[in-house]
This record gives sequence, structure tokens and C-alpha cells, in this order.
Amino acid sequence: MSLNHSSETHTKLIARIPHVTGRDIPEWFTTIENGPSFLRCDERTTWLAAEHGLSHGYAAAIVREHERVRRERHY
Repeated sequence: MSLNHSSETHTKLIARIPHVTGRDIPEWFTTIENGPSFLRCDERTTWLAAEHGLSHGYAAAIVREHERVRRERHY
């Protein structure tokens, strides 16, 4: 399953995550960084969804946002 949502869908998902999950985006980033060392985004998404009871869509949005922020830190 693809991790790619449209930009609009991704923005909406990210905005709803704190309300839906009770956790802010930086908390989810910490969870990903402290989790298993998966090489692929889809593995991280599957783990995040299964381990934390998230829908695949929210898990994918969190992982995609984490990757985007991580790339920006390196530039």
C-alpha cells in the first residue's frame, strides 16, 4: 500500500492527529525514533499502526511527515 497521499489529504491528516490520537506530532516522532530500526517507510507504518492502534492512513501520514522533517534537518 502506498504511503503517498495528496498534499491536501496529508495536511488534513496531520492537523487531525493530535485530536484523534491524543498525542502531538513531536511525540509520534519520538515514538518512531525510539521504535524498531526499520529501513522502509511501509515497515514503520505497519509497525506504528499495529503497535499503537492507529489506522493505516494516520500511521502513514505520521511516517511521511517524520521523513519530511528529517530530510529538512539534513539540508
